[in-house]
Amino acid sequence: MYVSPLGEEWHRARVEPDIIHLDSAAAGRSSDSTINAVTDHLWRESRSGSYVAAAACGDQMRHDLRGLASLIGHTPDELTFRESARACLRALLTHWSLPVASTVWVAKNEFGPNLDEFERRGYAVRPLPDGDVYGHVDTDALENMLQFEQPAFIHLCHIGSMSGAVQPAVRVVEVAHAVGVPVVIDMSQSVGHVPTVTGADIVYGTSRKWLTGPRGIGFIAVRRDSLREVRIPDSDAFIAGRVGLHNAVHELLAVGQQRVFRELATVGRITRERLNGIGSWEVLEAVDEPSALVTLAPPPGWQPDDVRAAADKLRATGILVTAADSWRAPLATEHSVLRVSPHLDVRREDLDLLAVNLRTMGY
Repeated sequence: MYVSPLGEEWHRARVEPDIIHLDSAAAGRSSDSTINAVTDHLWRESRSGSYVAAAACGDQMRHDLRGLASLIGHTPDELTFRESARACLRALLTHWSLPVASTVWVAKNEFGPNLDEFERRGYAVRPLPDGDVYGHVDTDALENMLQFEQPAFIHLCHIGSMSGAVQPAVRVVEVAHAVGVPVVIDMSQSVGHVPTVTGADIVYGTSRKWLTGPRGIGFIAVRRDSLREVRIPDSDAFIAGRVGLHNAVHELLAVGQQRVFRELATVGRITRERLNGIGSWEVLEAVDEPSALVTLAPPPGWQPDDVRAAADKLRATGILVTAADSWRAPLATEHSVLRVSPHLDVRREDLDLLAVNLRTMGY
C-alpha cells in the first residue's frame, strides 16, 4: 500500500526501480515522460544540429518557463540556467558587485559548500540564532538584530541537506526587507517539495531532486525589483536538460502543486512515526514538519564510519538512503546522520523493511 494516494499514479509514470528508492534529496526518479523529453531533444540535436534543434524549440521553451517561474514566484524573464545549483550561486557571487569583506548572515543549516563559496570571496559569515531545537531561524531575534546591524545580504537554505526542517522563508524575507536587506534563498531541497513563493530577491535551485527532473541543470532567478541590482548573463546550459526540467514541472503542476506538497508532508510524517526509536535511531525533526526529508541520529556511540557502513549495508539489501556527514551543515552539527527522503511512491512495506534493517543494526 502506498503512503500517499498519489503514490500509484506517481509510480506508474516511472520505470520499475531495481531498489527501494528513499533518496530523493540526492536525486529523484524522473518519469518516463521526462526521460523521453530529454532523449527526444538529443535525437533532434543529432539529426539537425544542436543550435538548430534549440532554435526549433525556442518558442515552446519560452512558454514552458512560465511553469517554473510560477512555482518559485518569479517571472519568466527573471530566470537563467546553469549546470547546477552551486554553479548558480557562483554565477551570482561573480556578477554581484558586493563590497570587499561583505558580511552574509545564514541559518545554521547552511550547506557546507555554500560556506566555502562565501569564504573563497572573503565574506564574513554570521550564523542566525535558532528559535527551537529543530533549527528553525528565530525570526523575532533576527528582527531585533537587524535594528542594529545589516549584512550585505541574508542567504537562507530553505531546507538543508541534512535536516528536514523548513525555514520560515516568507517571514525572513519580510523582516529583512523592512530594513532594506536583500535575501537569497537556496531552494535546492525545497522546490517541488514545499511552497516556494517567498518574495525573496534571488532564488536558485536544481532540477534533479524533488522536481525529479534530469541531472545537470540548475536555475537562478533575480527579481527585477530586487533591493540590489544583479545581472547574470544568460547561458545555454544543457538545453536537453532544460526541456526535461520543464516537462517535470508541467507534470507537477498538472497534478496540483499544493496537493503534492500536502502529500509529501504526509509521507514525511508517516516516515518519522514509523522509524523513530527503531534500534535506538532517533528522528531529528518534529513529527509534523511539513517535509519528506527525514534524518535519523544513530545509536549512542556511533561514529561517522558506522553511519556510512549502515548506508552501505542498506544499499546491499536493496534500500537506497544517504549517510549525511557533518560537512553538509558544519554550523549545525559535528555528527553524521542517516538521511531518508522518500517521494510520493513510497510504500508502507518499504518503510517496514527499512525499520527491520535499522533494528538489526541498532540496539
